Amino acid sequence: MRTGKMEPEKKRKRRREPGGGEAEAEAQAQAQAEPEAQYPPNFSVSEIKNKQRRQFMYQRWRRAQRKEQLAAKKKRQKEREALGDKAPPKPVPKTIENQRVYDETTVDPNDEEVAFDEATDEFSSYFSRETSPRILITTSDRPRGRTVRLCEQLAKIVPNSHVYYRRGLALKKIIPQCIARDFTDLLVINEDRKVPNGLVLSHLPNGPTAHFKMSSVRLAKELKRRGKDPTEHTPEVILNNFSTRLGHTIGRLFASLFPHDPQFVGRQVATFHNQRDYIFFRFHRYIFRNEKKVGLQELGPRFTLKLRSLQKGTFDSKYGEYEWVHKRHEMDTSRRKFHL
Repeated sequence: MRTGKMEPEKKRKRRREPGGGEAEAEAQAQAQAEPEAQYPPNFSVSEIKNKQRRQFMYQRWRRAQRKEQLAAKKKRQKEREALGDKAPPKPVPKTIENQRVYDETTVDPNDEEVAFDEATDEFSSYFSRETSPRILITTSDRPRGRTVRLCEQLAKIVPNSHVYYRRGLALKKIIPQCIARDFTDLLVINEDRKVPNGLVLSHLPNGPTAHFKMSSVRLAKELKRRGKDPTEHTPEVILNNFSTRLGHTIGRLFASLFPHDPQFVGRQVATFHNQRDYIFFRFHRYIFRNEKKVGLQELGPRFTLKLRSLQKGTFDSKYGEYEWVHKRHEMDTSRRKFHL
């Protein structure tokens, strides 16, 4: 007869074979681990029609790629540690700059033809110290506050510069008046929807005239940890990476805005840095902390320029002769092709 309580069954002890626990752990780990991605040699994830499946396969493929790259990196590190001082130098990483397509117009500083052109071009009177720069800074018609403040800050940076407002006067009428008053350069800042978006720089009296697109404008008050207002000392000028004939002309155009002899007591420097045909302008004050370390303090403003055209002579939008015009669909066919 059955009673109300059932006796618990005795647990049978299983005999464990030697190494059985390790085998079970390995089996569980293999079951939990994701299977390695194996693809045909000509496999393309983009051929998968299902969007979710395509995303899943791509993420899986990327994980496998990263895993291989990490393993190869660790292997190289171990080999370098084993070799010690005999290890070969690290390879230079590939960038767009060092993979740049060679330009036939790259300037050689020892080229006699380049030296002759520089001695006879429009800037020769400035570099031979026959003239000293005198700059007129103006804006488009009816400028807004942001553009006006940018002009005022540029006037503090560029010595011997004067700010005047257009008042509806055309540039063709302004240029003869500038020449009559012995101005050497005309700088015009254009704006669109209250934002500065263009810069016209004309060297007087014989040109050339460059038109730039302006972007990423930050005024002095908009910069974090900025220094005090710039002093009246003449700043130093750094022109970096203007290597072609066109870039050489643009660099000389910027250099002609500043006097020859900087005042090193002010410790101020204006930088025009060309990278991938974008010209970055920065204005800093520096201090030597010791023999090896230098501290930099940005004073502002800052902006980025992109060359649109270079015109012979002074500004003439209708009958002017252009030396160079940026045609995006024809010139920007390769990311490694630069013009400056």
